[in-house]
Order: sequence, then structure tokens, then C-alpha cells
Amino acid sequence: MHQPPNALINETSPYLRQHAHNPVQWYPWGKEALRLAKQQNKPILLSIGYSACHWCHVMAHESFENSATATLMNNLFINIKVDREERPDLDKIYQLSHQVLVKRPGGWPLTMFLNPHDQYPFFGGTYFPPQPRYGMPAFADLLPKVAAYYLENKKDIKEQKQTFIEALNYAQTLPSSDGIINAEPLNAARNQLAQNFDQQYGGFGGAPKFPHLSNLEYLLHYYHIAVQQNEPDKKGLKMAMLTLKKMALGGIYDQLGGGFCRYSVDELWMIPHFEKMLYDNGPFLSIYSEAWQLLDSYPNDHFPESEELKTLFKRTALETADWVIREMQAPQGSFYSTLDADSEGEEGKFYVWTRDQIRKLLDEDLYKILAYHYGLNRPANFEDKWHLHVFHEREATAKHFKLTLPECEAELEKARTILFEHRNERVPSGRDEKILTSWNALMIKGMATVGHIFARPDYLQVAEKALNFIKSTLWVQGHLLATSKDGKAHLNAYLDDYAFLLDAILTLLQTRWYPNYINYAIELAEVLLTEFVDSEQGGFYFTAHNHEGLISRPKSFADDSIPSGNGIAALALGRLGHLLGETRYLKAAENTIQASLSGLIQMPYAHTTMLLAVENYLFPPQTIILRGEPETLTTWQTVCQKNYAPQRLCFAIPNDATDLPGLLAERKPQPSAVAYICKGYQCSAPITSLDELKEAL
Repeated sequence: MHQPPNALINETSPYLRQHAHNPVQWYPWGKEALRLAKQQNKPILLSIGYSACHWCHVMAHESFENSATATLMNNLFINIKVDREERPDLDKIYQLSHQVLVKRPGGWPLTMFLNPHDQYPFFGGTYFPPQPRYGMPAFADLLPKVAAYYLENKKDIKEQKQTFIEALNYAQTLPSSDGIINAEPLNAARNQLAQNFDQQYGGFGGAPKFPHLSNLEYLLHYYHIAVQQNEPDKKGLKMAMLTLKKMALGGIYDQLGGGFCRYSVDELWMIPHFEKMLYDNGPFLSIYSEAWQLLDSYPNDHFPESEELKTLFKRTALETADWVIREMQAPQGSFYSTLDADSEGEEGKFYVWTRDQIRKLLDEDLYKILAYHYGLNRPANFEDKWHLHVFHEREATAKHFKLTLPECEAELEKARTILFEHRNERVPSGRDEKILTSWNALMIKGMATVGHIFARPDYLQVAEKALNFIKSTLWVQGHLLATSKDGKAHLNAYLDDYAFLLDAILTLLQTRWYPNYINYAIELAEVLLTEFVDSEQGGFYFTAHNHEGLISRPKSFADDSIPSGNGIAALALGRLGHLLGETRYLKAAENTIQASLSGLIQMPYAHTTMLLAVENYLFPPQTIILRGEPETLTTWQTVCQKNYAPQRLCFAIPNDATDLPGLLAERKPQPSAVAYICKGYQCSAPITSLDELKEAL
């Protein structure tokens, strides 16, 4: 019997619409659902997940599609379904609430039961099975008990609310610190990462193992600063390079199609959780490109494997960029959100192989090379099948088969192409096609970085097209919206949307000067300073001042699965402040660092994005403004940007650019090309010869 749709049917989120034909009477979070709960005095069953989440699908199939369970849910609760990617504000609040309740981190699906009169939780968990197992009660058995507890324990729930208020307020308010911003957290984070580093396989901690890309970016910056002080941190560089190498060779990387999965379930990076997220792959593009540039900038004795790693890192970055364009770019230029872990109801089915499948596609000689390289001659590594993972590197494979390296690479490329084309005939993983502003901003920055470093104007055009989409579709009356799908853009944007987009624009402007983009960057910065800033304590709230009132207003400085919004805001505002000579931006960046200082001192390794802002504060960037005709500008900018120099910003502004904002208005064209170089608050005399510019660098 066809199930009539519930209130999720008109939502933009594919995740919510997946549940639109459940027998559960789901509502999206909003006034109607909250009013009904209060009116009927029914507790709220809040379920938070996302479309690429495997266990979300499992719980939906086991419980939300079950008519008996749905009847219980409908009779006892007002049921609200939330896409954590569209409503990260709600997700942050109720994940933290879960941690307060059960004294351990949550995850997805998140299942919380809320008081209908104030939305404070009184019970919760994550995945609940249909029958008792894993030490958990059956979901259907749990529901009547939770509903009865709400009706019979109003006094306890009221007292528990006060505990929540105190816990949530404490979590959002770091103890104030009047300390001086110095380099101690930079050094402490470096030592903490070393203590947690996996010397054999790279990465930090054991299984499950996450990429923690902000840690790797921090280590590259730390190494560069140490080199400037004639004390190169070779051990720190090895931590970053070994991790990047093992991930690129591992199963967390799609060895046939490019792109990275979210995390590895083992310490070897071999078997991933198969979902691919846009928010990971943008920073992956940046870090592999920048790691390549660092290796290209220093002599080989700094890192003996540098030539092999450069080849691997470049191939990884370019293949990932091509995957994004092929599978994640929407026709209008923006980027989709995720690829599901599941295909045909099975996790990883799209990606894994049997030996027989591969043998039928390749001749015997080609199969032997591929099998040696990817370990097909070893035991199966995923549910009696093989997920491709490099067991012998290309050099070792070439040596084993007495081939030259180019010959071996040609054979592997031939085999990979055959497998890739065959795999494309399979039923693909589901794709969440909503457009998220913050995640698009991370990908715009990644595309701008890989396009600039590897001289790929096609990638730069992809970044520009995506930015133009955001500006034309998600920027409405001077404010950003958070999400768009099928022509409908809605939901007030969050701190991450503004901060990540500002950072992306500053990256893109260093590839080519776009007059309208610098003005857009200023508009974004002004919204941050007027609508998100905590003018008393410093830093930025996750939601704007006019956002819907919720039980808590998140304000976090630590990194999560994505970089800290406060960290990126402090970094980008600091850079924009130096570029324009705008002291308000510089002060806001300083205040944000100051507000985060107690957290930086207690757990510096958890705040590595903020540490980049600390670095920017302690070692102010070298800002180079070039003026000249286009051909000359290209030559001069290439000289300025060839080497890895994270503390250097270079903007090439054509002579015909006018109405420049702030300090840029003083960087006038001259009869020949000219470079204006400032280090922090100190500027040098204009430079008009290329040789003199090279010497100054």
C-alpha cells in the first residue's frame, strides 16, 4: 500500500525527503511542529542525521519504515527529522546535550527526546536497534517508557533542565584569559601531535582514523617558520608527509576514481567508511597541493623521498579535482554535498571487487601487475571482497616485474582505466544534491589552490563559476543563505558560511584580480562584525544575532570534522585587515584569538586552525601588491608565488583597475610594473625591477 507523504515532502534536503513516505508523521524543525508538541503536551522525538550516513539508513529501514513502530511514535511523540548538514546549529546543540546526558560523544543518527515546552532534552542516544542487542534496548520497547517518564517525572525533568542550562553555558563560555598571545601554544601543539602520532601508518591516534587535515596544514606552516629560524623541524615534516603518503596509497582514497572517503575504520587507512563528503575533499585539494609546493621549494635533503612524494601528491590532487568536476559539480557550477556509503542497500558495494570480476576484465600479465600492486594476491580485506589499497608502491612493483617505472605506470594506468570504466556501469552510490554554502566555499578554496599551484586555469574557472553561483543565488539582500536545491535557497547562514567564503575569496583573488570579489569580501567581513561578533568576550557566535532562539547559542573555537569557523574568521579577517589597512578587522582577529586563549593553552592540538591565526598575528603576513600590464603581472606574480610561503599574500592588480578600497587605493600604477611590499605594519619603498623583487623575496 502506498504511504501518503508526511510534512517532509516539500523540504530541500534529500535526507528529509528520503523519509517523506515513512509511516512516521515526521515534521521538519519549525514553528508548526513546536506548536503542536506544546499544544498536545507530547514530548518531541528529535532524529538528526544526513543522507550519506549508513547507520541512519539502517535505523530508518528497521524502525521508521516499520508500521508498528511508526504507530507508537505517532501516538506518543511529535516526531521531528533534522538534516545536520542544513541545520548544524541544532546538531551542535543536541550533540553537546547528548554528551552531557550520557557522558560520551554522540554521532549519527542522533535520537533525542525533548520537553515540548522548552525543547530541553531529558533522554537520548544515537542508534537504537529493533531488538535488544549491543547492550541497547529495542527502540519500540524504549518509546513507551520514555513517554511515560515524561508524564510521571515532571519535577525531575525540571531539575535536570537547570543542569543542562549550566552545562551548555559552561561549554559555550571559555574561562577568560588576560594572557599574552605568544608562540607557546604553537610549540605545545607540535609536541602533543608528536605524542599522538602513529609512526608506522601516519595519522593521529588509532582506529577509527580521521584525516585531521588542519593538523597537517599546521605542521607544514610550523616547518616553514622553523626553517626561517634556521631550525628545520624535520620530524614534524615527516609526520605530515608520512600521513599524506599513507592516505594517498590507502583505501580511504578511491584508487580508481579519485577523491577521499570520510575516515578509515582501521589504523592502516585501508578500509574506509565509504561516504565521500565535499567538506573533506576541498581541504584535501589544498593540503596535497601545498605539500607538493613545499617539497618543490626545499632541497631534497630536507626530506629524502621528496621526488616520489611530489609525483604521488600531484597525481592525488589532480585526480581528486577531476573527480569533483566529474561527479560533484552541478550544471550551474556549484558543488553537491555527498556521495552515499551505500549502493543497492550495501555499504561499499560500488567500490569493492572479487578476483574473478577483475580477472575477466584484464589479460593475465596485466592482472598480475595490478594484483601485486593492490594486494589482490593477499586475503580479502572487506567482507570476502577486495577494496583497492596499495600494498606495493609503483617503484617496488616495477622492480618486481623488471619494468622501468614509466612502463609499470603505463600498465597500471591501462588496468585502472579498464576497471574504472567497468565500475561506472554499476549502480552508483546515492548523491545528496543540495548546495551548502560553507562546503562550497571549502571546495572553491581547494580548486583555487590546486589550479594556482599546478597552473590549471580550468580549475580556476571551476572555482570562479561556483563563487558566482553563491553570489547570484545564495547572497540575498546583503546576507548569505545556507543551502539551495532545485531553485529554492533558504535558511539563514552560519558563521562557517561567511568565514569560509571570505577565506576562499582571498585565495581566489591571489590567482587573478576580480574587482567585484574584493568588494564582496568586504561585505562578508562587515556582516561578521555586525551580526556574529561577541562584542563583550570576543570571537564569533555560530549563529547571527537575529537567528531563531534555541536553548543554546554555540560558540566554539576548536576544530571539528571541518575547520573551526572562529579560527578561519580570525585568519581571514587578519589577512584582509593587512591587505586593506583596516584596523577593525585586525582587532576582531586579535579579540577572537584572545577569547580562545584558555582553550589554546589547555588543548592546543585541538585548535590547530586557530593556531594558524595565532601564527598570522605573531608573524604578520608579507603582503605584496603588484601593479602593471597583464603580461608583466603574470611574470612577476609567478616569481612571488613559486615557492611555499604561507605567510605571503600576493595580489596582481592590473593598471586599469580603479576604485580600489582602503590601502589598495594608495598602490598606484607607475610607468613600469611596480611591487609594493609590506610586512605586517611596515612597508618598503616601491620596487620597479624584477631582479630587485627577486632579491626582496
